[in-house]
Amino acid sequence: MTRTRLALLLTPLLLLAAAYAFRAPLAMRIAERGIERSLAAEPFAALPDGISLVLCGAGGPLPDPKRSGPCVAVQAGKLHLVIDAGSGGARNLTRMRFPLGNIDALLLTHFHSDHIDGMGELAMLRWVNAANTTPLPVLGPPGTAQVVAGFNGAYAADSRYRSAHHGDVVAPLSGHGMQASEFTVPAPGESVVVLEREGVTVRMFAVNHAPVDPAVGYRIEYRGRSVVVSGDTARSTSLETVAKGADLLVHEALSHEMVGAMHRAAEAANRPIIAKVTTDIPGYHSSPVDAAKSATAAGVRQLLLYHVVPPLMLPGMEAAFLQGVPEAFSGPVTLGVDGSLFNLPAGSDAVNGMPRAL
Repeated sequence: MTRTRLALLLTPLLLLAAAYAFRAPLAMRIAERGIERSLAAEPFAALPDGISLVLCGAGGPLPDPKRSGPCVAVQAGKLHLVIDAGSGGARNLTRMRFPLGNIDALLLTHFHSDHIDGMGELAMLRWVNAANTTPLPVLGPPGTAQVVAGFNGAYAADSRYRSAHHGDVVAPLSGHGMQASEFTVPAPGESVVVLEREGVTVRMFAVNHAPVDPAVGYRIEYRGRSVVVSGDTARSTSLETVAKGADLLVHEALSHEMVGAMHRAAEAANRPIIAKVTTDIPGYHSSPVDAAKSATAAGVRQLLLYHVVPPLMLPGMEAAFLQGVPEAFSGPVTLGVDGSLFNLPAGSDAVNGMPRAL
């Protein structure tokens, strides 16, 4: 073997050995550059003016690797809103580089734990990401103030620690926690304005999640564009009335057939608690076909399914989940996952599905 051929053979091996020997500093350098690029990026600022909506949590209370607890983030003009704060939602927003420090309000649909269990983390991240000097406004139906007071109490010590450690540059004490505003739920089919600013109007309306009461959804309008978020509900004529002509309907969906299979399995395994829960929950949630029928009744342009229950873990389950939906709604339908992103440009009829934000 000639020296040249030997050198050609050994050079890659030596390079690999050197890379392995210096893997720690190389990894740190690559990570540093990646963090720098991430901190400099503002992907939501680059979206066209209008309404942009991203699912920071597309699932329900059951663990799902693709779907965190219910959370919907909306950028409407200059306003940044979050609807519900399920587990994992705030961390997803961080990964998406959504402007957490600029969140103008958190809107609550109801007080089931899977919709509120991330509120403390969301408020904390909003506070310290922009050294906010005022608390996070939280808007919702009666009962919102009690929920907010509980989280404020739970995070009181944490807030003092952060302010003492970082000072006003990061954590001015006046900006910690949340401030509640409650609104009376209007009669079914009617709506009430809960926020009107910078050309954005947010309306609250009643939905049917009995025995959960109150339970509401929201319609957001900006420059002729509109999105409606259902919250948790059985099929609701109130929602269908308020959602009339919306560009995008974000509607919860629970497969009654799949939950029925879970019920039969629980009975066969002698698991009475799971059997009882799987008997109870279909009655106050919409099936995917119910959501599609509501989209048709409301005459919306597109349908985005979220609060997806149960977790869709196996190949073919997504197709099974959507059975009957195309027959019930002729428009585009998206089965949401964390990071599902849509942009509705002002002055247009387009509802543009974007690459996932995660």
